[in-house]
Amino acid sequence: MNQPPCDQTDSALLRSLFAAALASAMPAGRFAGRLPPPPRGRTIVLGAGKAAASMAAAFEAALDEAGWPGRCEGIVVTRYGHRVPTRHVEVVEAAHPVPDGAGQDAARRILALAHGAGPDDLVVALVSGGASSLLSLPAAGVTLADKQALNRALLRSGAPIHEMNAVRKALSAIKGGRLLEAARPAEVVTYVISDVPGDDVGVIGSGPTVPDQTDPGAVEAILRRYGLSPEDRVRRAMEANRLPPASDDAAPARIEMLATPRMALEAAAEAARVAGWEPVILGDAFEGEAVEVGRAHARLALDLAPARPTVLLSGGETTVTMSGSGRGGRNGEYLLALALALRGRAGISGIACDTDGIDGSQSNAGAWFDADLPADARAAGVDLADHLARHDSFTAFERLGRLVTTGPTFTNVNDFRAILVRP
Repeated sequence: MNQPPCDQTDSALLRSLFAAALASAMPAGRFAGRLPPPPRGRTIVLGAGKAAASMAAAFEAALDEAGWPGRCEGIVVTRYGHRVPTRHVEVVEAAHPVPDGAGQDAARRILALAHGAGPDDLVVALVSGGASSLLSLPAAGVTLADKQALNRALLRSGAPIHEMNAVRKALSAIKGGRLLEAARPAEVVTYVISDVPGDDVGVIGSGPTVPDQTDPGAVEAILRRYGLSPEDRVRRAMEANRLPPASDDAAPARIEMLATPRMALEAAAEAARVAGWEPVILGDAFEGEAVEVGRAHARLALDLAPARPTVLLSGGETTVTMSGSGRGGRNGEYLLALALALRGRAGISGIACDTDGIDGSQSNAGAWFDADLPADARAAGVDLADHLARHDSFTAFERLGRLVTTGPTFTNVNDFRAILVRP
C-alpha cells in the first residue's frame, strides 16, 4: 500500500483495521465442516464473481483435506486480473462491471455443464460479488450489446444494487434461479460471499441458484425511475423471461454463507479493541448517495465527544449518480464529502475502501484522510470541493498522497469504512 505522508499512528491503525476486515473475508479454510456428503457421481463446480477463483482454490483444498472421493471438475469466471491457481476447476477471466464476450462464453459453458448434471452428481455453485456482470448470458431476444448498454446506464444512474440486479435478472438466461433449474435433478449446494446490504442471496450475483419471480411491472418501474428506455423488443424479451414455478417435489437448494460484510466489521472491531480503541459498528447495510452518507457520518463523528478513543465502523454499498467524467469511486467520494464536512477538526481521521481492492474504475481500493487534509490541499493547490463536485476524488487523493492501493484482494464483502475519533 502507499505510504502516508504524515500521522503514521492513525493511518497505520486505519490500514490495520482494513486488513483485519479483509482477512475475515478470505475463503481459505471456510469450507471446513460445510461440505455435503460426497456424491455417487461427479462433483461439478460452477461459479462467478470477483472471489470465484479463490473460492474454487479453497474448495479444492477442502476436498483434499476431507479425502473426497470421485471426480471434481468445473468452470468459474472471475474478473480480469483475479485469477488464482487451481488444479481441477478451470478459471476464465472476463470484464467487470460491463460484461463482454468472454463472460458470455463462460456463462454459456457453465449453463451447459449444469444441463449435463445427472441425479447422482453434486453441483457446487460458488457465488460472490461481481457475478451479475461476469455471468452474462442474454435471455432470448436480448443481445450482449443490449445488456452492455443497459448495464452502463444502470451504473451511471445511482440505482442501488438490488434494483440493478432486478433488471439484470430480467435480461439473463442464467441468473435469477435459472442455473439451479438447469442443474436439476442434481443436488445443488451454493457457497456465497456476500457483497450486498442485508445479505439477500437473491441479490448477491443476481442469485443464479435462487429462484426469482420478480414481477415484470417492478422491473419496468425501476427503468422508469431512472429514466432508462431500452428498445421495445428488449422490454418484450424481459417480460417473457419468467421462470416457471418449481415443481412441488423439487429439492430446495442448500446455501452456505462463507463471509459477509458484518463478519468483516466484527473482525475490524476486535482488532480495534486489541489496539485499545472502543469500536462502534454503525451498520453493514448503508446505501444512498456517497456524498450524503459521508456528510451524515461527519455529523455523527462531530457529535460523538467520546470519553475514550473510539472508532466508528460501517459497511454497505453507496452510490454515485454521475454527472461528469471525473475519476474515482464511491469510497473516495464518501471520504471526500466526509473530510470536507469535518473542516479539519482535530482528532478525527478515516479510511474508506472497497474490499475487492478496486474503488470504481481506478487502481486504488480507496483512500484515507486526517485533520491535516484541508491544509495540505490548500498548500498543494487542490480544491477539494471542486473535485467532489466533479466526482474526481481519485485525483484529489492521488495528488495528496492518500490513496490506499492493494491490488486485487480475491474477495469482496463490499465497502469498509472506519472513522477514528479521539477525545
